[in-house]
Amino acid sequence: MRPAAEAHRAILAVWRVEQPRLITSLARMLRDVPLAEELTQDALIAALERWPETGVPERPGAWLMATAKRRALDHLRRGPMLARKHGMVARELEAQQQAMPDLDAALDDDIGDEMLRLVFTACHPILSREARTCLALRMVCGLTTPEIARAYLLPEATIAQRIVRAKKTLSESGLAYETPRGEDLAARLASVLEVVYLIFNEGYTAARGEDWLRPQLCDEALRLGRVLTAVAGDEPEAHGLLALMELNASRQAARTDAAGEPILLLEQDRGRWDQLQIRRGLKALGRAHQLGGSRGFYALQAAIVACHARASTAAETDWGRIAALYAELAAMAPSPVVELNRAVAVGMAEGPAAGLAIVERLMEEPALRAYHLLPSVRGDLLAKLGRPVEARAAFEAAAALAGNSRERAFLLRRAAAVE
Repeated sequence: MRPAAEAHRAILAVWRVEQPRLITSLARMLRDVPLAEELTQDALIAALERWPETGVPERPGAWLMATAKRRALDHLRRGPMLARKHGMVARELEAQQQAMPDLDAALDDDIGDEMLRLVFTACHPILSREARTCLALRMVCGLTTPEIARAYLLPEATIAQRIVRAKKTLSESGLAYETPRGEDLAARLASVLEVVYLIFNEGYTAARGEDWLRPQLCDEALRLGRVLTAVAGDEPEAHGLLALMELNASRQAARTDAAGEPILLLEQDRGRWDQLQIRRGLKALGRAHQLGGSRGFYALQAAIVACHARASTAAETDWGRIAALYAELAAMAPSPVVELNRAVAVGMAEGPAAGLAIVERLMEEPALRAYHLLPSVRGDLLAKLGRPVEARAAFEAAAALAGNSRERAFLLRRAAAVE
């Protein structure tokens, strides 16, 4: 059983990397995003059946692509619309199979632009705003239903229903697989930015698994963000989002120790922050301001992170400015998570009692009942106020809610360390 279990873990690790590429390539060929996703799932099932016996191939991405292409051909041959609707695609696929192309090269062919095109397709206005982002995150970006549910603070069943309905709508609509321009682009841009933002967030602090960070997701989101600033260069929020991601990513090397354990912001070695990435982030933020977007959702968050980036030591952080920016963000886009972040800033600027007063009001917020960072922040403020018994209980409650094993262990250590 142990070799099989190890093979399954290896397959899932490969799958996280290859799934978006497979869907992107198949969608480009088939012009059908839900069908492409279905065929990639078939390829995964085939890998789960074969690889435990044969071992992981030397080129697992090429193996999965070849398998998915064969399934695509089988599907098209069975379909009654083959001659009229899929004939040309089937002939193209057959020619590719006979020519034995370099599949690794095919996977990497302009993947950044094709990935963005697929995200735009999944974010078509025919779908509800909530369904667009859930569909793109699940199908295009490879996030699991629990990971998406955590991002939205919603039950997994709700997210699953949205994805199923969105797939059905998209499949039946015959929508074009394209990067829209002009008004069509503007109609989808907000959803696309949200998708990229949530991909980065999942990479920055993973909802599940053994690793606190998923750098490949951060890198993918940054790549998409940079492409977006070229595709939508006059949209200030595209630059604001890129600024937010660049500035946050600049701290990546300092966020964990050699064993992969989390390091809190105020305890990080700022000498390890990436100064080149900070300059890129500040430049993108400046561009958002030039375009009149200084008060946008992403630009405001980027301005908050910039306060940390500009402080050479933790003691120099302008917490009053950060608290004011969070207040502005909360007024513009009310959210219990934003309010929780404001509580942290207020606690630093005005004292832990002021921050705790905000947190206590949030304890009855339905959306935060399963959100582990609420009791975590509460525990930190209680510890600073010299209330160790309550602080320990709060950290233990946070650990019980945490889905990531690294974060859970970290919170339990904090509980044990409370004096």
